[in-house]
Amino acid sequence: MPFAIEIHDLHKQYKGSWSPALDGLSLYVKKNQIVGLLGPNGAGKTTSINILCGLVEPDEGSAKIYGHNCGKDTLAIRGMTGVVPQQIALFANLTAWENFYYIGRLYGIDDKKIRERSNMLLERLGLDKHADKRIGRYSGGMKRRANIIASLLHEPRLLILDEPTAGVDVQSRAMILNFLKEYHSRGNTILYTSHLMEEAEQICDEVAIIDEGKFVVGGSPKELVSNTAGCRRLEDVFLHYTGHSVRD
Repeated sequence: MPFAIEIHDLHKQYKGSWSPALDGLSLYVKKNQIVGLLGPNGAGKTTSINILCGLVEPDEGSAKIYGHNCGKDTLAIRGMTGVVPQQIALFANLTAWENFYYIGRLYGIDDKKIRERSNMLLERLGLDKHADKRIGRYSGGMKRRANIIASLLHEPRLLILDEPTAGVDVQSRAMILNFLKEYHSRGNTILYTSHLMEEAEQICDEVAIIDEGKFVVGGSPKELVSNTAGCRRLEDVFLHYTGHSVRD
């Protein structure tokens, strides 16, 4: 099977909403790729991620991860997928160690493995000297890096990230992006959303631009730029297909 993610004709409309969050979205992510899911506010990025994680049920269509149905095979998907939400999914009043032990045990990992895995990730992401501090005392960049560590304790094959570098300093962003490249180089797949076109252009094998719950265009950043008249960078392509109107 060549695909890590298969999204086919997804429809989703939330109660009370004037327009659908997803309106026939189809998207296929090949194994061992870094794919950027790009779109303006309200395009359907977070809804798509929530459906992949089994948190939201689509009205129509299907979503699969490594051949497993996202709405039915939740245990299998949980074991092979790491998710980094846009919000910090850690307990602010606990230390990094306490958070990682708690989360690791939820995955059924023994304490020795949690410590080994956490030690390696803490050192790689520059948090080894801060592991005994409460998360609430971390800077924004430190919290983002700790959020990523928590998602990788069970060594997933697929990593899904929603705006992983939002609001972080330049050094933290560089560290996170370099780490994602390393993770990908070990045969893993990454799907991530970002509003930073330069960042997506830097690390993505392919990008998929969606808008109003539909797939608009996809391909490698270089191909999209060269095939779109008057565009010199990915941001130009994004604006070409989604327009210049502000989305709230």
